[in-house]
Amino acid sequence: MAEQARVSGIFLYPVKSTAGIAVSEASVEPRGLTGDRRWMVTDHYGDFLTAREFPKLVRVLAEPREDRLRLTAPGMRPVETKIPDPGSPRQPVTVWNDCCDVLTAGTEVNGWLSKYLGLPCRLVYMDAECVRSIGGARDEGEVSFADNHPLLIISSDSLDDLNRRLSSPLDMRRFRPNLVADGAGAYAEDAWQRIRVGEAVFRAAERCDRCALTTIDPDSAEKHPQQEPLRTLSVYRRDADGGVYFGRNLIPERLGRVRVGDPLEILA
Repeated sequence: MAEQARVSGIFLYPVKSTAGIAVSEASVEPRGLTGDRRWMVTDHYGDFLTAREFPKLVRVLAEPREDRLRLTAPGMRPVETKIPDPGSPRQPVTVWNDCCDVLTAGTEVNGWLSKYLGLPCRLVYMDAECVRSIGGARDEGEVSFADNHPLLIISSDSLDDLNRRLSSPLDMRRFRPNLVADGAGAYAEDAWQRIRVGEAVFRAAERCDRCALTTIDPDSAEKHPQQEPLRTLSVYRRDADGGVYFGRNLIPERLGRVRVGDPLEILA
C-alpha cells in the first residue's frame, strides 16, 4: 500500500551525466539535492555535453571532498579541482534552451576531461549566483544542471514490473533517480500530486520522458544493441504525445533532510 512506502535509495550525480553516488541522507534545496548536478561538462563553445553523445561520461566517478571535486575514470589517473571562487570570471553556457553564467574549473581538470572524451572541453560550476529557472519561468522554481526538474523519483515496483518484461533485468542506475521508493506499487508515482519525504514536501511535476541515456550500460558505457529498455517501455509506456514515460519529476515545496528509510506520505 502507498501509506507503507519508504525511501530505499538516495542518489546524487555531482557532475551531469557522470556516475551516481548512493548516500544515506541528503538536504533538499530549491534547485534539488545539495551537491546534485552542480557541475557540468561543456565543449569549448559552452554547449553542454552529456552521455547521450559521449557515453564514456557514465564511467566518470565524481566525488565531492570539502572544497573540491575528485574525478576518476578507467585508464585515467585521478584528478582534483577546487570549487571556483565566487569572484572568478564567469562565462555563459547553454543547457538545452537555457543560458547560464557559470564559473569554470581549473586547467588541469579541463585537460583531463578533454583527454578522456577526446575533444576540447571544460568543467563548469553552478554557484548560488547562477540561477536557472524551471522551464524558463522563475515562479515555477529553480533547477540545477538536471535536464528539466530538481529531482526524479521512481518506485522500485515500477522497475520490477519492467524487468518482468525484459529478457535481461536492469538495475535502477539506468534511470538515474534521486529518490527510490519501495512499497508504493508499480507506476504509483504517475498519480502523485504532492508527497512528503522526511522533512521535505514535494510537488509532483511532469512524468519523466525517457531518452537514449537509459540504453547505456553504466558499467561498460556500451549502448544496448536492441535499445532496451526503451524498446520495451515504448510498448506500454508510450503516451499520445509520443513520449515514453518512467518515473516522476519533483519540485520542492518545503526544504529539509531526507533519509533512507523515511516514510513516503501521499498528500494529494
